Amino acid sequence: MARYTGPKSKIARKFGEPIFGDDKALEKRNYPPGQHGANKRRGKQSEYAVQLKEKQKAKYTYGILERQFRNLFERSQRSKGITGEVLLQLCESRLDNVVYRLGIAPSRSGARQLVSHRHITVNGEIVNIPSFSLKEGDSVGVREKSKSLTTIESSLANKSNVYEWLSWNQETMEGRFVTVPERIQIPENINEQFIVELYSK
Repeated sequence: MARYTGPKSKIARKFGEPIFGDDKALEKRNYPPGQHGANKRRGKQSEYAVQLKEKQKAKYTYGILERQFRNLFERSQRSKGITGEVLLQLCESRLDNVVYRLGIAPSRSGARQLVSHRHITVNGEIVNIPSFSLKEGDSVGVREKSKSLTTIESSLANKSNVYEWLSWNQETMEGRFVTVPERIQIPENINEQFIVELYSK
């Protein structure tokens, strides 16, 4: 499936945020890429440009393509609750995102690869679909044969963030998707209202 494989630093500089994790290039050059990137006199962005930028930021952050993202938005529209919040909750409920949040992989792209290569189980069964949507109470673990993988071990050793809606058992190398996170618990700097406004046009 098509994925963005270009320079990540360029995308991070475009949005002015470390979307893919710590980025030295962004620290050194904290202005947009391109010939006129450092020019501070850039014209004011239109309302549409601001909304589009926010949607693109969300897509790059979660590693989701346009059609998938649109489908998630339509699902969130049909759900009870605030559309924008439900959209982010659906993104957070994806298996690749939860694997990343649990610290099994150092990045979402790394988590997607672990899932695709059949290293991850959900409720004891191997699942190789990164977009698999988890439900409250689902357990996410590392397949027995994969527990000694260096990438997984080093990622768990460097794990620092702890999220209230997830639990992790280091001995069994298994986590639990305890509950769908509230908007205030999701750390991503995304203005979901702009995305709703964009798709509602």
